[in-house]
Amino acid sequence: MTDTKRTGRTRIICSLTATSATEMRRDMFAAAAAGADAVELRLDYLQIPPARQEIADLLAGAPVETIVTCRPTAEGGKFRGPESDRLAILANAVRLGADWVDVEAAVTPHYWPASVGRVILSLHDFKRCPPDLDDIAARLDGSEAAVNKIAFAAAEPRDALRAFDVLRNCRKPTLVLAMGQAGLVSRILGGKFGAFGTFAALAHGKESAPGQPTIRELTDLYRVKSLTPASAVYGVIGWPIAHSMSPAIHNAAFAAAGMDACYVPLLIEPGPDDFRRFMDALLARTWMDCRGLSVTIPHKEHALRYVGADNCDSLAVRIGAVNTITIAPDGSLAGDNTDYAGAIDSLVAGMAIAREDLAGRRAAVLGAGGVARAIVAALMHYGCELTVYNRTVKRGRQLAEEFGAAFDGLDNLDRLDAEIVINCTSIGMYPDVDCSPLAPLVKIPPCVKAVFDTIYNPVETRLIRQARAAGCAAITGLDMFVNQAVAQFERWTAKPAPRQVMREVVARKLGACNENE
Repeated sequence: MTDTKRTGRTRIICSLTATSATEMRRDMFAAAAAGADAVELRLDYLQIPPARQEIADLLAGAPVETIVTCRPTAEGGKFRGPESDRLAILANAVRLGADWVDVEAAVTPHYWPASVGRVILSLHDFKRCPPDLDDIAARLDGSEAAVNKIAFAAAEPRDALRAFDVLRNCRKPTLVLAMGQAGLVSRILGGKFGAFGTFAALAHGKESAPGQPTIRELTDLYRVKSLTPASAVYGVIGWPIAHSMSPAIHNAAFAAAGMDACYVPLLIEPGPDDFRRFMDALLARTWMDCRGLSVTIPHKEHALRYVGADNCDSLAVRIGAVNTITIAPDGSLAGDNTDYAGAIDSLVAGMAIAREDLAGRRAAVLGAGGVARAIVAALMHYGCELTVYNRTVKRGRQLAEEFGAAFDGLDNLDRLDAEIVINCTSIGMYPDVDCSPLAPLVKIPPCVKAVFDTIYNPVETRLIRQARAAGCAAITGLDMFVNQAVAQFERWTAKPAPRQVMREVVARKLGACNENE
């Protein structure tokens, strides 16, 4: 993207969908206060088509740039009147001071309600990413309108990458959005490629299109106003992904470290082919400057296969899962598993020992899922004498035998004989905060010196309270979550991570989540 194609920095445009002009004007000032650079006045949302004076009152003294839209029902809007009335409303808005007017591509230039220099020529496809997207973009780019706008439904994040292709190829200021959760990255990273703007909602529940983030999310979480053409891109791949705390923790870390980088959520459908297709598409676009990816359920095994065992750390291969991909400038990949590293570092820090000091210590791991697998592999690697406890005998025994550990049923915890107890089950997770895997015991046996609960919501589980009451070292899932993120940050950047900032972000997010329930 060259500077000649830009009309200032990428705007955050707040789409206003109030049903009265009075409320819409109030929302316009609220949007400006929240950080919007422009507002889209969706006049088609007004219950009564606005008269000239009402439009004048709405636009008078606008605190930011104004884009006026009156979308007909045939184009996904709410205006049901005659086309001549609709175009007259737009023309009045321009005469009364609107900075821009959104005109659908189906309207011939003869009927445009404004001079070409104030027209945003738009095309919407609410069903799919158009197969002829490049041709559509070329037609809009060849028009006399000042700005191109294309919005389409994204079936997968690869569609969002197509939006960036269009941004790079158009000669005029352009706005391209892939709608829906799978296309969120197109709304976040448009500024890296010099987009004319990106749309945001004033608040949740006030979106004018699927997948719109709020103004605050764009400014505070993703820091879109600081994006540059050189911004490095990082992200988290998963299914689902909407509630991941990784964007919050890593974007805060980049900000604290003064890095020109942005971390985005990437919703990739569960299959291995879905993962492979996205990775191929991403890596083919070297200009994305993607330098690292977190990988979560269900793609950790897919990531190991994609990166290749020869390019992954040996314990990640033993675990059979990768949660961290590092992408070098030449496109080469490296895979790591920071889940086990985060867990082991939390454990030894809580016990005030070194990793090597785990050798010969008796440990009990409760559960046999993905987290348990990573921790079992790490504990056995460092020489622990380990017993796996699990409710499902077959699964627990299989995990134990694979790594050479002992096995027992979860209902036999009264026979617990271990110095270290690690809970990898969901027992005690929010909202079931009164539960504990050790609740059946009258008290924690005196042989137990350290209790580690991998649950981080709530931070202080009932199990952790039991451990503190028994005088054990108590290690929380918050420690593990922060440590694995710290390890990712340092693997990607080769810089010390702002650990305290990252911890505070997670603790604050967890508190906010529980307050909103």
